[in-house]
Amino acid sequence: MLDVRRRDFVALLGGAVAALPLAARAQQPRKIYRIGFLANDPTIPAQPAGRAFLDGLGESGFIEGKNIIIERRFAEGIIDRYPVFAAELVRLDVDAMVVSSNSAVVAAKQATKTIPIVMLNGVDPVAQGIVTSLAHPGGNITGLTQDDSARLAAKRMQLLKDAIPQATKIGVLTNPDLTYDKAQWQQLKLTAQSLNVTLRPLAVRQASEFESAFADISADRPDALLVTSAGGLNFTHRRLIVELAAKNTLPVMSSFKETTEVGGLMSYGSNRIDLFRRAAIYVGKILNGSKPADLPIEQPVKYDLVINLKTAKTLKLEIPRDVLLIADEVIE
Repeated sequence: MLDVRRRDFVALLGGAVAALPLAARAQQPRKIYRIGFLANDPTIPAQPAGRAFLDGLGESGFIEGKNIIIERRFAEGIIDRYPVFAAELVRLDVDAMVVSSNSAVVAAKQATKTIPIVMLNGVDPVAQGIVTSLAHPGGNITGLTQDDSARLAAKRMQLLKDAIPQATKIGVLTNPDLTYDKAQWQQLKLTAQSLNVTLRPLAVRQASEFESAFADISADRPDALLVTSAGGLNFTHRRLIVELAAKNTLPVMSSFKETTEVGGLMSYGSNRIDLFRRAAIYVGKILNGSKPADLPIEQPVKYDLVINLKTAKTLKLEIPRDVLLIADEVIE
């Protein structure tokens, strides 16, 4: 009887020991992924777009602080910081890198050929040699384009003229050193001819030049101001731009709703919140095993026209009803 019990105990003990490795494996935590986030504006995490990015990660089962760590770096309008930060993220051996702004994309491409890179809002990546094609990007880069093209800049000018028919001179806040800003300027000159308006360029390459650029137009003030993206510089300093424009009683048309929310007159561009969420979904696909080369680069599917009627009233402007009716959002 004693031997039988001993045999049963030994068999039970042996079974428990054999089962231990499997149980231990089952209890081991999931891998914690680390992604780099390289952008221009340090306020992104607190913005709706930043929250949309986290929501997009959550759709793929990735929660910051639980199974994913986000290493954020922001250039704050200083383009030379992008290569430094990109190299730093490569040294951290991140599992993927998310890059916002065209300068960030270029810096990330130069920093690594192996770490997957997701563009948040690349501008014409094929023409710039960043990828071979939108449908088959190849290499380690995929993501979404912002479509801040010359064609879209022309559309903004048309909408601005529709909103302010009496405008005959339009200022353009731009960075003449950027390839895509140069392309926009050429298209804007053609559009201006068809709209019977003249253009006044305001060249700004860095944040310290904003005040002098606006001071230069005080004697030759345009009727309105069209703001390009300028590599993210104009977005980061959108509040300063709006304040300087207000001092010159200048209505502002921009690419971003966020500029209109802080006092710009109107904006027309791709939906930034949607771009951030979709970029996060791409990150989730890559962390779950997809290769960037196999993920087609997506183009924007939604564009929003936003008009700030409070600003219009401050500037004593009456926006035509036809323009208000096509607006996606009116801020009052």
